[in-house]
Amino acid sequence: MPSIFYAPDQIRIDVEERQTLLNAALSAGIPHTHVCGGHARCSTCRVIVVEGLDNIEPPNEVERALAERLGLPREVRIACQATVRGSVRVRRLVLDDDDVALVDRMRKSKVDLTPVGEEIRVAILFSDIRGFTPFTEALLPYDVIHVLNRHFEAMGSAVATEGGFINNYMGDGFMALFGVDGKPDAPMRAVRAALGMLSAMTSKMTPYLLATYGHAFDIGIGIHYGEAVVGPVGSSDRKAITAIGDAVNFASRIESATKDIGARLLVSEAIHREITGRAVIGKTARVSVKGKTGEHELFEVTAVREG
Repeated sequence: MPSIFYAPDQIRIDVEERQTLLNAALSAGIPHTHVCGGHARCSTCRVIVVEGLDNIEPPNEVERALAERLGLPREVRIACQATVRGSVRVRRLVLDDDDVALVDRMRKSKVDLTPVGEEIRVAILFSDIRGFTPFTEALLPYDVIHVLNRHFEAMGSAVATEGGFINNYMGDGFMALFGVDGKPDAPMRAVRAALGMLSAMTSKMTPYLLATYGHAFDIGIGIHYGEAVVGPVGSSDRKAITAIGDAVNFASRIESATKDIGARLLVSEAIHREITGRAVIGKTARVSVKGKTGEHELFEVTAVREG
C-alpha cells in the first residue's frame, strides 16, 4: 500500500492507489488548504513533491492547463487532481491566510505620484536580507521565489501602512521612498515602517520559515533623509518612480553598515534630528562610509515613543 509523507506536518499515512493527495490529507485530518473546494479553480492546494514524483500519475488535462497558466514547475502539483500510485513525500506550500493571499493575488500595482522629474526631500529606506544565500542552498527554485515574494509582501505591507512605497527591488533587497506624495513627517514614517518590518520578521516571517524550512534569515535596514531627483524612469510602456542622487547612495551605505555595527536598523544624523525625542536610540557609531568623506554618526533605533 502506498504511503504519503506530508511536511511540514511530519505525518505519514497509508493510502489507496489513485487517491488524490488532497483527499488523503483531509482524511488524515491534515489542514490542507483548498479554497475552491478541491475543484481545480484555484491553486491553493498546491504541493511540492520532495521524493517520488514518478509515483504520482501524470497531470490530467485540468491540472496541466492550470499548471501551464501559472507557470508551475514539474515538481509542483495540484493536490486535488494529483493521484498517487506509489509512496511519495510532499510539502504543502500554502500554510496560512498570508500564503492564500499571495497565491491568489491577481491585482496589479501602479505608482503614479510624480508626473515629471524634480528634486525633492525624501526619506530613503534600504533593506537587505542577511544570510539569504546559505538559506537558499537547500531550496528548490520554486521555494526561493515563493519565500522572496512572501517576504516582500510582508515588508511592503509595513511600508504601505506608513504611506511609503517600494520603488525598486534588487535581488533580495529593496528601496522604499517616503515623502514623494507630499505627506509630512517622512523621516518618522520611514522609521515606523522599518520597525513594522522588523516586527513582521519576528512575528510572521521567522515562525513561518522555521516551521516550513527549519531555519530562517534576518534583515538589515538603513534610512537617510535628503534631496534626491525623483521621477518616472523606464521605457514608454514600463515606467516606474525612482530616486537618484547622493542621498540614495548614502542610504544604501547605511544599510550595509548594519552588518559591521551589529544592528538591525540604523539611521543617519539627518533622520535622527527629525525624530529626536520621539524614538528610542540604542547604540551609536561613527563610521567611514564608502563614497563619503570623513566619519558619519549613525544611530540604532529600537522603538518609537508613544504620544
